[in-house]
Amino acid sequence: MGCDVNPIWLAQSKLRRRRYDECIELCTKALRANPLDQVAWYLKCRAITLKSWIDDTEIEEEGIADLLMDEHNVAQVARPGTSLARPATSAAGGGASPSLRPMSSSGRPMTGFARPGTGAARPGTTSSNKPGTALSAALKGSRPGTGSSRPLTTSGRFVRLGTASLAAAADGGPFIMADKLDLRKYAARPNLARVLCDYVLYVDHNMQKALELAAFATTECCYTDWWWKERMGKAYYQLGMLRDAEKQLASAAKNQDMVVLTHELAKISMRLDQPLAALSLYSEAADRHPSDIGLLLGQARVHEALGHRQEALSLYQQVLVLDSSNVEAIACLAADYFYSDQPEMALRYYRRLLQMGVVNAEIWTNLGLCCFYAGQYDICFGCFERALAMANDAALPDIWYNIGQVAIGIGDLSWAQQCFKLAVALDPNHGEALNNLGVLQIKRGELQQAAGNFRLGVNAADHVFELHFNSALLAYKQGDLQEALTQVAEALALHPDHEDSLELKKQLRSQLPAL
Repeated sequence: MGCDVNPIWLAQSKLRRRRYDECIELCTKALRANPLDQVAWYLKCRAITLKSWIDDTEIEEEGIADLLMDEHNVAQVARPGTSLARPATSAAGGGASPSLRPMSSSGRPMTGFARPGTGAARPGTTSSNKPGTALSAALKGSRPGTGSSRPLTTSGRFVRLGTASLAAAADGGPFIMADKLDLRKYAARPNLARVLCDYVLYVDHNMQKALELAAFATTECCYTDWWWKERMGKAYYQLGMLRDAEKQLASAAKNQDMVVLTHELAKISMRLDQPLAALSLYSEAADRHPSDIGLLLGQARVHEALGHRQEALSLYQQVLVLDSSNVEAIACLAADYFYSDQPEMALRYYRRLLQMGVVNAEIWTNLGLCCFYAGQYDICFGCFERALAMANDAALPDIWYNIGQVAIGIGDLSWAQQCFKLAVALDPNHGEALNNLGVLQIKRGELQQAAGNFRLGVNAADHVFELHFNSALLAYKQGDLQEALTQVAEALALHPDHEDSLELKKQLRSQLPAL
């Protein structure tokens, strides 16, 4: 003898257990029987929203369209260490030296952890500080706007998630038509209005309607509810109205001290190229919430973007005190130990990631490099074999490049050249591989091929200072002193403390007047 379970109670249970599809199906049946059932409508709306929910507190990549249509002014001549345009990259400024740590196309040192926003640069904020270099770098990929370079717009992921959510409707159309609703009526009913606002933001992506609903609801609650002001800030941010978003979020923070408001305000400051303002927000919030890991990570990311290496490391260590299994902190500390010539320490951290279940081609590649430089040659090549077996098309060029570095370390230059050729074949814009391939060709006496590879590398990855220096050195040896002077100036613009470039420039300055 069975007993029937209340479908609304069952749908609520499914929602609580994150079984959203089953919850939507139960609510759809209930709404067919009674279209005015507000509980079923509430549960279905909430389930569809949670199914499409994303954490939008992270700093995201700016798309090509965002770069073209951005009307916010950024300081063109900022002081070093106060802007993302001029991070501290010298040893005197506390930053990582490009000689010891590879740099990204935005002129920032590799952090060891891929996160949104770290590979992008605003116009004028690339390592070379030339106008338009950020946009030209964004368009250099073989498929602009795809994963090989950067997205077309920041809302590209919203479109992808939104189209999938439409299948939740019974008749194939959207569950809620926000354009046809009387938003004033919903604003007077806070519980339904909150669910509807999240649906419009995360599923329908109709920012104008979400802003309208939030404005009505804010008026209804006499401007005292921080939640509605925060949603207005989200809508303004997605519409590109950053200053209006900042005003709403600051007003919400006055009503209620919430960590999420600090993250969103800091995200706006970073978007406006005001990293010191973001640091101030994070530090003030961290004093009020000393055990919040997100605030410490936010500070560490900004310090890394500014080139403040020691401050970032200290914050990552504080994160591990609070959460010993934080993947980002472990990966960043491991990368820093590796580039600080402590591969044994880096190996311990990467092994910890493996024990935590973080298994991918990048981890095995890093383990292979750590084993090689730590002298554990018997394990090194096994790690690279695992990396190659697990790698996708995007990771393969870097793996072959690193294997080429190992081949140079053991003295097998022929094998190294083959590895660099494979890396270039998989990614024609791999500047580091083109540079090393050119150096090996110089050793073989193939000067014309080397010069061609250096030119290709400079065009594809002008943030690699070694390409400019090697081009200058080759031009100097071939008697083209003017080209050598131009290239060595480019190398010094990227790495002002590079001694070999300074010495070459001194020789060129002494020889050119004599001609």
